Amino acid sequence: SLSKLQLKTGDLDPRLFSRLRHLQKLDLSDNLLDKFPNSLTLPDLRVLNCNNNKLEDVTALKQFPLLEELTYENNVYLTLNDDYKVMFLLQNLRLLNGKDITKLANHVRRVNSRKLTSKVTAHWEKFFRDQLPEKYTAEQVKSIKKKFLKSVQTNVVYGPSSLSEFTRWRVKMIAEEFLAYSLGLELNTDPEPEEKMDENEEESTESPREAAEDVGQVGDFSSYINNVTVTPSKRKRNHSKPGSGNKRSKSQANTKEEAAEDVSAEPLHFLQCHSKGNSREDFKTQLWSCVFEPLLDCGARKDPIVSSSRTVATCGGESICLIDCETGTVLKKYKVATEEFFSVAWTTLTMVISNSRKKSHNILAAAGRRGIVKLIHVAADFCYGEIKAHKKPIATVCFSPTRETHLFTASYDKRIALWDIGIPDCDYNFKASQLLVLEALSIPLRIALVPTCSDQYLLAGCEGGCFAWNIKLDKEQKSRPFEAIFQFPDEDGGMTTSHRVDGLAFLNDDVVVSKSSKPGCIYLWSWSRSFDAKGKGCQRTVSAVILAELEWSTTDLSYLTLSTCPAKDYVFCGDEQGSVWMYNLSNYTTAWSSAKGKRTDKRIPPTQILNWPELRANGEQLTEVLINNVVSDPTFTYLVVLTSVNITAIWKKS
Repeated sequence: SLSKLQLKTGDLDPRLFSRLRHLQKLDLSDNLLDKFPNSLTLPDLRVLNCNNNKLEDVTALKQFPLLEELTYENNVYLTLNDDYKVMFLLQNLRLLNGKDITKLANHVRRVNSRKLTSKVTAHWEKFFRDQLPEKYTAEQVKSIKKKFLKSVQTNVVYGPSSLSEFTRWRVKMIAEEFLAYSLGLELNTDPEPEEKMDENEEESTESPREAAEDVGQVGDFSSYINNVTVTPSKRKRNHSKPGSGNKRSKSQANTKEEAAEDVSAEPLHFLQCHSKGNSREDFKTQLWSCVFEPLLDCGARKDPIVSSSRTVATCGGESICLIDCETGTVLKKYKVATEEFFSVAWTTLTMVISNSRKKSHNILAAAGRRGIVKLIHVAADFCYGEIKAHKKPIATVCFSPTRETHLFTASYDKRIALWDIGIPDCDYNFKASQLLVLEALSIPLRIALVPTCSDQYLLAGCEGGCFAWNIKLDKEQKSRPFEAIFQFPDEDGGMTTSHRVDGLAFLNDDVVVSKSSKPGCIYLWSWSRSFDAKGKGCQRTVSAVILAELEWSTTDLSYLTLSTCPAKDYVFCGDEQGSVWMYNLSNYTTAWSSAKGKRTDKRIPPTQILNWPELRANGEQLTEVLINNVVSDPTFTYLVVLTSVNITAIWKKS
């Protein structure tokens, strides 16, 4: 209780208050407060009394997301509009000035928001859409944004006139969000954080069976790294001395000459958004998988310049996050308290949601330690179902590029299953069925469908080698053994099939990139030339026709996986020191694709290595950072780096 102490706003010291991490009730009544500082960060505050003050604004109360009871009677400047603002901003609020507002608050958050959103959209379609040329400049966008925001706040009217200030406030917010989604504009970066509340931040609805374990609450911003300072450190690896590249120092791009050749990607954000129980002290949760959301006509946020998706789903620990790479905003977060997620994958389904109209929606599949696939309709903030796919953990999942309901799940039970997940109806009823089981001799770690025949062949990197299966569905046989096992050079100069393949991806229609964890080497090889040598029908050991080898770290640590960006001929792989190795192979691919494409004899060095910056958490430097995964969007605008220390790093190509 800090009641009746003549306190002014300046007396509420954020440095003191931010240490009260478990404070649940706070009484600030009968003081002289005219506003709340923005960074009191009382993450557990449930009850707040600010009666008899001089408060002029309530939007800063957004920083107390768990608030359930709020009173601010006898603050003469506050009106009914402020009541509506707090009902919208505080998702858990039940009592406002002693009254139960649960029903009204739900109306404000849902019905009111839906009506205003449709009015804002209609206003754009009717008066503004045609003003924007097909190819527009940043200047034209800026001008139309200004006009649209002014016009929409003046002309969109809803509800009683006594609420016109609240309506204008919400309309501005919705309009900015609408522009961000449809034109790929950045959201308003107003220094007042309350202005940036997402339309996404409405409560999610859950089916009763999910409620027990899924916290589908979105807009969980408490997990940003607020206490980390960054000193970016980027340099090219020095190839003159063997092994010298492993030493790291502060930024060495000091001279103009060095900087010019060196800077190809800038660090944008370092996020700590998968913490167990939202703990800021969690630097142990391992992050495993991330996939960029497919672009739809509406929905996924686009980068304004290259029209590429900038939203990425990441998974690790008990949660899945949807992140806007440009702003670093965690748009949505899903939790399953008893799960550890290892893999996520996107598909786009044409669904009938309402009014019998069909519409494309992005669906996220997520799986991990429990062997269960969760199916999430992201735009609706709804985990609509689950498939009990395996009795052991699922290492990885992927959708067929040609059949949107076909999902492959690779499990520690040494099987890869193909499922048809079906299409949910308007009540989210769906029927999943198992179509195939591929028998592996060891645990499958990575899977890839062959691009030229994705309905016919699947490749898998396993604990005990690299295998291929025939997955054609016109065959009767539901359970199938592998059709080929590939052998690679071993350390003694011979050939071996027995090695752990923990990285696997196609660089283009034919070139496979695979990584053997011992010794740490990355091979590029031809799928068609290797597989064609096998002959028809028989199960055979086949020598991989190797095109090149990439120079990489000498570590023998496993599960540091690789990825490719086919459109730009890039390969990415992280290492055991927090560095990201990037290989631009566009100078090689033409030669490899010719019928007599020869092997590139020398190991290909990385085009650039992005070194891990000096990150400080609670004043101490984060060390021993492993890069578990690195993924770029299809146009290589953003690079998302997943670590062993619960940090998602986002770089942007400059």
